[in-house]
Amino acid sequence: MRLVMTLCNRLTRTAMLWLAVALLLMPGVARADDKRFRLSAPEALAQSGLLQHLLPRFALKTGVRVEVVEEGAEAEITLAPQDGRAVFEGVGAVWRMGVVGAHPGAARFADWLTSEIGQRTVTSYEVAGVAPFRLPQVEDEAEAVAVFEGDAALGKQVSLRQCGRCHVVAPENRMGAIGSTPSFAVLRTFADWDARFQSFFALKPHPAFTQVAGVTQPFAIHLPSPIAPIEVTLEELEAIIAYVAGLAPADLGAPIQVQ
Repeated sequence: MRLVMTLCNRLTRTAMLWLAVALLLMPGVARADDKRFRLSAPEALAQSGLLQHLLPRFALKTGVRVEVVEEGAEAEITLAPQDGRAVFEGVGAVWRMGVVGAHPGAARFADWLTSEIGQRTVTSYEVAGVAPFRLPQVEDEAEAVAVFEGDAALGKQVSLRQCGRCHVVAPENRMGAIGSTPSFAVLRTFADWDARFQSFFALKPHPAFTQVAGVTQPFAIHLPSPIAPIEVTLEELEAIIAYVAGLAPADLGAPIQVQ
C-alpha cells in the first residue's frame, strides 16, 4: 500500500509539472509580454536623466515595464519630424513619440506620455532646481496634420458589420447599439481619438473578443471569446480610421458648470 501511495504522489507531481509547462506555452500566458516592451531613444535623451524619471513612474501607474534598447524596439522617442507626435521639448530639440507595430504596452505608454499626468511628469523633472524639459509649442502640434489613407467607404461597411452591435456607427444602426456604449461620433470628440482607434483591440473590453489578423494572438484555449469574435485585417482597421476621420464630432453642448 505504501508503495502504491508513493507512486501516486510521484505521478501527481509529474502531472502538475507538465501542467505548468503547458500553461507557460499557452497563448493567453504569452500575453504577459503585453506588460513589457522595448523603447529606443537617442543618446542625448538617455543621458539627460528624463527616462530614468519617467519610466519607473509609468511602470508604477500601469504595471507595464519598459526596457531601453538601441534597436529592435516596439516604441521610440525620436527627433525625426515625420515620426510620431511631439511630446516635449528640451536639450535643444523637439522630441516625438512613435510606436513601431502594434504592441499594446507601447501604445499605452504613448497615451500616458501625452496625457495630463504624463505631461506633468515630464515637466516635474528637475536638474539642480531647473526643469530642462517643457511641453511642445502649440504651433508645432498644429503643423502635424494627420492623413488617413484608408478606404472610408469600406471602413463604414466594416464598422457597421463588426462594431455596430455595440456602437452607433452611423444613422443606419442608431437603434441597434448598446445605449451605454459611446457612439463613433462621441469618440470622435476625443483629442486622441485616432490613437484610441488604432489600438482599440488592446483596450478593454476588446481583447476578450477581438482578433486582428497578423497582430493579435489567438484566444487561449481556456479563454474563448464570450461572443461572436470581431475579426478585422490591418487594411480594414485603416479603413475604419479613415471613415471615423470624416465624421463630425458629436455636439456635447457646453461643459457643466459646478456651483
